[in-house]
Amino acid sequence: MKAYAMTDIGLCRTTNQDSIYVSTSPIGFFPNLFVVADGMGGYNAGDFASKYAIDTFTHLLKEKENGTEISILNECVCDMNIKLREKSKEDASLQGMGTTFALATIVNDTLYAVNVGDSRIYVINDTIKQISKDHSYVEELVSNGSVIRGSKEYWKQKNIITRAIGAEDNVEPDFFEINLSKSDKILLCSDGLTNMVSDKEIYNIITANSTLQGAVEQLISLANEYGGEDNIAVILIENG
Repeated sequence: MKAYAMTDIGLCRTTNQDSIYVSTSPIGFFPNLFVVADGMGGYNAGDFASKYAIDTFTHLLKEKENGTEISILNECVCDMNIKLREKSKEDASLQGMGTTFALATIVNDTLYAVNVGDSRIYVINDTIKQISKDHSYVEELVSNGSVIRGSKEYWKQKNIITRAIGAEDNVEPDFFEINLSKSDKILLCSDGLTNMVSDKEIYNIITANSTLQGAVEQLISLANEYGGEDNIAVILIENG
């Protein structure tokens, strides 16, 4: 297994509220772990939220010894949400903070993924497929036929998310279990990438590059070339 990750502040923000976690070594029950978290809140709260969520989750994961992959991930996400909520009540400057949370771990060629918010998880082989579903207001409108994905109205309301770690006392993560082939690639990213770069462009860059590092650097460069309107977080993994 190989992985490469980067975050970038972009061209329009004064702070980087995106955080990443990458481990190709075992952590708790799992042989590897990859996380993208895109924080939200005040000037410092979003930055704090994304880092605190990852630190809390990884600490909780190390303490879990029994259960299935999905049950362990669910318990840790729910406990992390509670701790983030408690933290926000301790400090007025952190009130209202929250974060997206996109996680991937590969166990014996099976991808276990978790998503809360609109950070995304893709599997790339001869095609690019978004595994996660955006928890956003516009995706709800797309589902009921009120808005066309990619339309002007869609982009106008794209940043309104409907689920986040820390937003409510209880969180409802989505879980995914996908069989992988050798050399399949998994992409985790914040919306700082996907709001600027299309899925087709992402696919072309990843498949054209001979290294994970080259692909990640080019993805971030293109997002900035197109305006860099938000922080950008990218993790690219190759199953092997």
